[in-house]
Amino acid sequence: MAVCGVCFRHCDIAEGRLGFCGGRISRKGRVEAYNYGRVTALALDPIEKKPLARFFPGSMILSTGSFGCNLRCPFCQNYDISWSEQAGRYADTAETVMPEELVDIALKARQKGNIGIAFTYNEPLIGYEFVRDTAKLAKEAGLKNVMVTNGTAELSVLQELEPYIDAMNIDLKGFTDRYYGRVLGGDRGQVMDFIRGAVKSCHVELTTLIVPGENDGENEMRELSGWVSGLENPDGESVPLHISRFFPRFRMRDRGPTDVRTVYRLADIAREKLEYVYTGNC
Repeated sequence: MAVCGVCFRHCDIAEGRLGFCGGRISRKGRVEAYNYGRVTALALDPIEKKPLARFFPGSMILSTGSFGCNLRCPFCQNYDISWSEQAGRYADTAETVMPEELVDIALKARQKGNIGIAFTYNEPLIGYEFVRDTAKLAKEAGLKNVMVTNGTAELSVLQELEPYIDAMNIDLKGFTDRYYGRVLGGDRGQVMDFIRGAVKSCHVELTTLIVPGENDGENEMRELSGWVSGLENPDGESVPLHISRFFPRFRMRDRGPTDVRTVYRLADIAREKLEYVYTGNC
């Protein structure tokens, strides 16, 4: 047995078995990234799609993902590669791309406006070793590194990555322990600690998906935006918040999409405290 130190779960994993996330494995008494270099998605995207509104706007970025996640969001749009119950088949079919190869692909894409690499689609923190190794080489090659994450990881993982990551979009999915614990299977406190640490080393923007009946209360948005207002990016700029509209998918089809008026109302409430608030999926 070996204990994984990536997130709050601290999975105790038997030899040759996978942890809860489906992306980490116990081998010879230590836990390592089972999904290292196993790429399930690769695309050149606008930077705004991450979403990042105030980090090299108008640029393109090479986005890559693997498989596995340490949360269980019932509305996940990438559940086929993120939920371990669904993603297991990718262990044998995903293409293996080593850090040097991925950086070479990113450099060749410069002629199409590419500025770097975004680690996204599934949860990149569960395979932080691949992110670290690739981002180090990318930085040495003059590329930018972006991570799109749920922020569910120990600060020791952040410390491994912070020398190489230039920007993050981190999900702050709500502002109650009930929602994080019962609905998402996560830990709000760990996410908040991760965000506090991340803003000290790189540009950070946050995203909150508004799910009807779960995190769409005005008081909750006041508390969330009030907390975010106390954060500051390394350049002294306030941290932007993206407020996104929910659409029914995967295991959460028991309700309709978020009313657009609700999204705009919550954005107005957030603007009472925040300088940069953006709406998405409206």
